[in-house]
Amino acid sequence: MRLPAKSIDRQVAYALAAIGLVIAAIGAPFAQINAQTSAQTSSPNARLALPYHAADKSVGVVNCANSLCHGSVQPIKDSNVLQTEYVTWSRVDKHARSYRALFNEQSLRIARNLGFAKPPSEEKLCLDCHAHNVPVALRGERFKFDDGVSCEACHGPAGRWLESHVQDGATHADNLKAGLYPTAEPVARAQLCLSCHFGNNDRFVTHRLMGAGHPRMAFELDTFTAVQPAHFKPDSDWEKRKQLWDGVKVWAIGQALIVSEMMDVLVDPKRGRDGLFPELVLFDCHACHHPMSERRWAPRVAGLGPGSVRLNDSSMLMVRQIAHVVDPPLGNRVAATMTRLQQTVSGGGDAIAQAKTLKGEMTALIAALDKRTIEEADMRAVLSGLINEGLNGQFRDYAGAEQATMAIGSVANFMYQRGALPSARNVNGGLAQLQAAVANDERYSPAQFQAALRNFRSSVGL
Repeated sequence: MRLPAKSIDRQVAYALAAIGLVIAAIGAPFAQINAQTSAQTSSPNARLALPYHAADKSVGVVNCANSLCHGSVQPIKDSNVLQTEYVTWSRVDKHARSYRALFNEQSLRIARNLGFAKPPSEEKLCLDCHAHNVPVALRGERFKFDDGVSCEACHGPAGRWLESHVQDGATHADNLKAGLYPTAEPVARAQLCLSCHFGNNDRFVTHRLMGAGHPRMAFELDTFTAVQPAHFKPDSDWEKRKQLWDGVKVWAIGQALIVSEMMDVLVDPKRGRDGLFPELVLFDCHACHHPMSERRWAPRVAGLGPGSVRLNDSSMLMVRQIAHVVDPPLGNRVAATMTRLQQTVSGGGDAIAQAKTLKGEMTALIAALDKRTIEEADMRAVLSGLINEGLNGQFRDYAGAEQATMAIGSVANFMYQRGALPSARNVNGGLAQLQAAVANDERYSPAQFQAALRNFRSSVGL
């Protein structure tokens, strides 16, 4: 069962979690969580060379498309990979059409608004995330921009591993040494996906770009992996070759890295400012973009009164719960630092110092998450914490409710797969109400969202 194409036209597909649970209900259960681990990067916070930085040649998607390679329309029996990966990517994955989006009227209007001298299909700012934009010297004869965010954009240029990865006796470790990017490792995966879906030192969607017409950036790693849709199946064989797949860990690390990247932008004098103003993309869009007649404000962050400008803390709210579960003392420090940061941004004090402190705390949290096996008690505690935060008024703003909905769906889905939630029907019903409450950012009602949270809590017996 796949999400219908029309359901993923929006930046965020809210129905994913419910559909994911239905898939889990009718499909084979994943392997139970155990102590299995695999080789990790030497330092989970180390910056790996992302595929567009690699020195190897990109040979083009067509080299993966053969029906005996990854282009089969049906999974091949007795193969340890599906071998349908190219078909899934080319037919239903939006990454395959990302370059073509640069020719539509919205992209052309953005280019006109920004005064680009070249069309978006030739503009580096656009190509960096809508295609696999590598230097001309590293493009093979069959490389095409029309492939969009291609196989090699995520799995790394295949110049050294294309032939060797199909040889008898080739191992995943051998492929990694030859330049395959380690997408199975949660930190590496998060760094790769966030490089476009949030930004990094090389590429970043600014408020100016959004003002010109670019969609708002909203991202959650586990949800977007599924809605992509995923073209891999983390069964027991996959986990044996690579490592244990843990969707909650992927979600948690993704959230921590978003906060970490935000702090990098905040302290960077080049990216953190836009003329006289700070980089406004760091702030909550809906704090400003709402009718002046709307009276939604209520106390939420200590020391911040009406009219205070607040950083977009949607991922911070997720991280605060994660940290409290993984390392309670660290969680207390993270919560205190986040509060001080918001206070200094709005009312004086050293915001840069607080941002650097929070960056260090995210580094510690990511390292702790990378080493941890997520147990049922962890998942239940995170889920309960998110629901309680919402009922206490922490998700009065749309961005927080949006992230919480995706987070609750991901955690609940993973809990169901692990047998920790008994009824897919009950959970799906509760999730459907949450998704309906955040289906339209311009009509978001905190009261409706809280009512949906109460119903969800009852549906899962928390």
